[in-house]
Order: sequence, then structure tokens, then C-alpha cells
Amino acid sequence: MVKEQYPVMEEASSFFLEGNHTGILLCHGFLGTPQSVKELGEALAAQGYTVSCPRLPGHGTHFTDLERYGFEDWFAQVEQAYQDLKASCSTVFVIGQSMGGTLSLDLASRYPDIEGIALINPAIDIPAFETYRSQPPLAYVAEDRPDIKKADAVEITYEQAPVHAYQQLLRYMDAVDAKLSAVRCPVVCFQSLEDHVVPPGNTDSILSKVGSGHTMKHELHNSYHIASMDHELDVIVEKTVQFIKQARVLPAGDKL
Repeated sequence: MVKEQYPVMEEASSFFLEGNHTGILLCHGFLGTPQSVKELGEALAAQGYTVSCPRLPGHGTHFTDLERYGFEDWFAQVEQAYQDLKASCSTVFVIGQSMGGTLSLDLASRYPDIEGIALINPAIDIPAFETYRSQPPLAYVAEDRPDIKKADAVEITYEQAPVHAYQQLLRYMDAVDAKLSAVRCPVVCFQSLEDHVVPPGNTDSILSKVGSGHTMKHELHNSYHIASMDHELDVIVEKTVQFIKQARVLPAGDKL
């Protein structure tokens, strides 16, 4: 993999919190960094779990670094983190937000030993991004402020991003959408009913296509897209811990 040209921003680095033999792999979203899920990771670590969150290549440095990477690089980073976590933990769950949810679905489609996945406003189809498919890849897109309802939340992200990165995201969502039936582990989704980035219908579409017999959805009524930094983080933590405990004892054929 090519090397990034810029240093990692303060607080944007990967993190690893050692706990028991149940591992949780956290996947941050497009243009985000591990900082966006750090509070979630710390809350889960406080429950005793081992938590790992890799930083995706080109993220958390400088927006021009995104020109150097594609979705294969993003997945490779998550896959390596999963394999490292699996080496030290007897069971592994995966949690992904936005494109992190896309990565989680892809990983679960390839690794049936994953115990379960939790998806926070997962991305599989974003019509507003379709215009970027035909634009010059080295053009740039100005970014809006992060979609968080909580007024004092501050996410580390970029103010602009190359069209190339958006094209990679679009291709990746298409590729993962085509393999959702291969996801057979338990799946729980958290769906913000007001999301200004990923249409909430993405969650319902994903749940209708996965091959899992164990699915559940929790609606979030006071959070926007980056729900891990929003008002209902405590709900996500509580329901995720409940999901982990239930998924580990599920008899075949039961539904969450």
C-alpha cells in the first residue's frame, strides 16, 4: 500500500482497548476517523470487551491523501484489524457507522465466524452522490458540517474531498449491495429517522437483503447521521451490549 503524505491529525489515530476475550471491531465512516466512534468504543471497553478501531487509509491526515487510495485499501485495513483481533479473542463482533457499516457487511460476507454485526446508519445507496460518478476524479467536493444534532459535538473530518473518493464509495456500495445475501450472522441496525447524509431507507433495504435469520432494528428519534456522537449514544451502547449477550446464546432459527 502506498504511504500517506501527511501526518495523522491529533486524536484521529487508530485505537485499541484491551479487555476480555470478546472482541469488538469498530469501523468509522467515509471522511471520518476513529475519533467519531471513540466514545462508543470506550463505553464498550468499560463493559469489559476488547475494542479495536483502525483508521482507514487517507482519512484523518489531509484530504489530498484520499486521492491515493480506493475501497480495496479501506477494506484491507479493516480485514487486517479483524484478523489481529481474532488472534487474541475467542469471539469477535463488528460495529460500523455509515460506510463503516458497508465495510462491516463486506467483512461479514467473507468471514462467517464473525459472531454478529451492529450497523449505525449504514450506507448502501446514496442518490445524492450519484452525480459524482461522471465527474472528473481529481475535482473536489466542498463538505458540509458533520451531520450531528448535538450542538457541542465536534467531529474530526475534512472540509473538502476528491471526487475520486466519492467514486470509490459509490463503487463499493454497489459491490457490497450485491453480496448482502452472504451475510448470515446476527445483524442489529440503529436507524436515525432524520439523517441528512444517508437516507434512512438504507437500513430497511439492507435488513431485507441479508441472509441472516437473526435481525433487529432500533430507531433513533433524537440523532442525525453521526449517531455515535449524538444524543442517543447511551441507547446504542445499551442495545449493542444486549445484542452481544443475546447473539452469543442464540439457538438456530431464533430471531432477535
